[in-house]
Amino acid sequence: MSHTLVLLRHGESQWNLENRFTGWTDVGLTARGVAEAQTAGASLLEAGVLPDTSHTSVLLRSILTLQESLAVMERLWLPVRRSWRLNERHYGALQGLNKSETTAEHGEEQVHIWRRSYDVRPPPLEPDDERHPRHDVRYSQLTDDQLPPAESLQDVVVRMLPYWHDAIVPELRAGKTPIVSAHGNSLRALVKHLDGISDSEIPTLNIPTGVALVYSLDGDLKVVTSAYLGDPAEIAAATAAVAAQASADPKA
Repeated sequence: MSHTLVLLRHGESQWNLENRFTGWTDVGLTARGVAEAQTAGASLLEAGVLPDTSHTSVLLRSILTLQESLAVMERLWLPVRRSWRLNERHYGALQGLNKSETTAEHGEEQVHIWRRSYDVRPPPLEPDDERHPRHDVRYSQLTDDQLPPAESLQDVVVRMLPYWHDAIVPELRAGKTPIVSAHGNSLRALVKHLDGISDSEIPTLNIPTGVALVYSLDGDLKVVTSAYLGDPAEIAAATAAVAAQASADPKA
């Protein structure tokens, strides 16, 4: 028996446009981000990949991306499950900072470590910093141990995998086709798990905004195939743009 899983990174957000570290900061989509989400929905519709369950983080850009893509597929009626475990990686004290400016100040090597290393956390937030999730009502039910002042990608893997096993895997085994609308790093964490990517190789993985990634899984939920839907040249350009975000040259 084969299973289908759809992963969708949110469309371009306002802080993507401004090249800022976003993390758990709640920002909306740009007009381009809305169009990306709609295009992703159209590509799924054209491919005949119609999800029948859906999942998002608790962040607006993820929620809106799912809504826009489902609207194109005329599937807004689908039930939606939302979880903080699908949130973007928490970038700690980097949140809100411009990536190119941060690179110019701290150096490309240091920012690359903060952005792309597997197990290094960026500088943490102090508990009284208004950006700390303890001050956000949507996380009021979480314990202090679950509220990160900063996260590495390894931390994201640890907090994301329970949701994968408890919420998404049962739907796949029941023959459902879930769509997961989430973020660059929460999806990198899931792709790392699905594809068995090593800790040393994961820094080079970049996921473009607003492009559907469709997995075919076997009966043991092992990957048979995976592919982005859309024009290969456009997808390659979008992926390269993600990789270049921390360049000290904002035109790079």
